Amino acid sequence: MSAYAKTDVGSKRAVNQDYMYCSENSVGSFRNLFIVADGMGGHKAGDYASKLCVEKMVQSIEQSDYKTPVSIFEEAVDSANGAVFSESQEHEEYEGMGTTLVACTMQEDTLYVANIGDSRLYLLRDDDILQITDDHSLVEEMVKQGNITESEARVHPQKNIITRAVGIDQSVQADFFEVEICPKDIVMLCSDGLSNMVEDEDMEYIVKHSKSLQDAGDTLIARANENGGSDNITVVLAKVTV
Repeated sequence: MSAYAKTDVGSKRAVNQDYMYCSENSVGSFRNLFIVADGMGGHKAGDYASKLCVEKMVQSIEQSDYKTPVSIFEEAVDSANGAVFSESQEHEEYEGMGTTLVACTMQEDTLYVANIGDSRLYLLRDDDILQITDDHSLVEEMVKQGNITESEARVHPQKNIITRAVGIDQSVQADFFEVEICPKDIVMLCSDGLSNMVEDEDMEYIVKHSKSLQDAGDTLIARANENGGSDNITVVLAKVTV
């Protein structure tokens, strides 16, 4: 497998509250591990929340005695949530902080995914792009209820309100997905700073027509900035090889 990860502050923000992890090598019993977290909170709180979340997840996965990927991810999510919540309770400057989380690992021919919030995971196969995760957001609920369309959701004034996040409460429930993967598939994790700025079809075109994952990642971030860059932008790309 090959992978590339990049994060950018964007054109409008002063601080990057996104944090990522990208390992093509083993982490605990996982053969690889990829994570994107998008923090929220006041000054310095959001970037601390995302960094703490990712670091606690990686530490938990490295030390886990569980055997199945979902159980390992569940334990890691609980550890990360507990750490972020405790810090928010113990330090006034971190009150109310939280973070999204999307993480995955590829084991044999299966992709295992954990998701909380509105950072996304896509699977690019042949000439198609599939969103694997569901956004935990107010506008996504409105779309599911038929109150607004997908295109209206993209520009809705409440599009940044998420309904589930790491560290907001004592416990949190992640969504888990298992997807069969094939050689040449490309897995893409990203924060909403990318998915809100670049249409899915444009992301698919850029990735498929780039000469390398690095070229694809750099071009995606550049395009998001060209389209406004209103938020921090993070992308992780991993390609399945034979």
